[in-house]
Amino acid sequence: MSEQDAKELALQDWGVAISAWEQGGSAEKLKVVDCNGTLLQDGDTVTVIKDLDVKGAGQTVKRGTTIKNISLTQDPELIDCRTKDIKGLVLKTCFVKKL
Repeated sequence: MSEQDAKELALQDWGVAISAWEQGGSAEKLKVVDCNGTLLQDGDTVTVIKDLDVKGAGQTVKRGTTIKNISLTQDPELIDCRTKDIKGLVLKTCFVKKL
């Protein structure tokens, strides 16, 4: 099965948006930047620049909290991370800066 056949099959069977597939690994080329415009990468350490209320956790991530080992998502405005109290936290990049 050729790559073109696989793309057509995915589009027909699952209705998958294949634009990312056609771009060929756009996740690596995605530019994710912090509030200062500094490029972020998987595994970076960031700090929170504003107190943030966490929905569903009933807690607040305080300004100055250091978050280690972030993970980038498909959305350039969001990062996956965790603190010692909150696991599975997703933050907007406009609220963090790289250390």
